[in-house]
Amino acid sequence: METTIKTENMAKKTEIRTRILNTAQEVFIRYGYGKATMDDIAREMGKGKSSIYYYFTSKEDIFKEVIGKELLSMKTRIFNEVSKQEDAREKLKVYVVERMHGLKSLKDLYNVLRTEFTAQRDYIDQTRQQTDQEEINIVTGILDKGVKDGIFHLEDTVLTSIAIVTALKGMEIPLLITETGGDNLLEQRLDRLLDVLFFGIIKR
Repeated sequence: METTIKTENMAKKTEIRTRILNTAQEVFIRYGYGKATMDDIAREMGKGKSSIYYYFTSKEDIFKEVIGKELLSMKTRIFNEVSKQEDAREKLKVYVVERMHGLKSLKDLYNVLRTEFTAQRDYIDQTRQQTDQEEINIVTGILDKGVKDGIFHLEDTVLTSIAIVTALKGMEIPLLITETGGDNLLEQRLDRLLDVLFFGIIKR
């Protein structure tokens, strides 16, 4: 009985934390990190500010968890979609497409990060470095499988992975700060990138 009550309490706390993070994300997007306050978040939830402080120590704490939540969601979605594929070519294609579409869905939050870069520079730099390394590891695993299966011909899968991740990063800003071309333009750019990748690394 006691275990059941504890489990229910934990579930309720987790639900409230998630609601706070989701609400805070909307507030950050609406006002920007600098102008948003704990009062804004509490008011949006219909709760007192003390209720927010019970779960989070500061606005910065919430901001970091919002970013972490969205990144984890995107990483999980990419990993799941890539795992469904058996062929290394399809794995790489799915990775590229899911990654860029995932970033596009975070466009509003990305703009908050971009405008608040100075205030959160250390955290953003650290998060970006960690994310870059995780991406390189994913792509390296895909390329290693492709080499093993005789599909890709590469001398250094790690360096190639770095090049691919770097190329994708170069597409982020045009994708996230402009509406020009919409989904069609994104698909065209991804198709061209994939053509270049496969033309250079598929064993012939």
